[in-house]
Amino acid sequence: MSFTLKIKDKVEERELDGELTIKDLLDDLELSSETVVSKKNGEIVIDEEKIEDGDEIEFIQIIYGG
Repeated sequence: MSFTLKIKDKVEERELDGELTIKDLLDDLELSSETVVSKKNGEIVIDEEKIEDGDEIEFIQIIYGG
């Protein structure tokens, strides 16, 4: 079982071993939910959303400034 991960211009296929949530993946990548927007299959989701086989997960960096 696997899912697709998109971050910036990088796209990679990742293996899905057991139950994984968006938060678990963010922690693994050392990213904060305060600095990225998480999308699953094109829809914005919360950190507790479970990742399933065949999902497309995308993390979009939030840019701060003024």
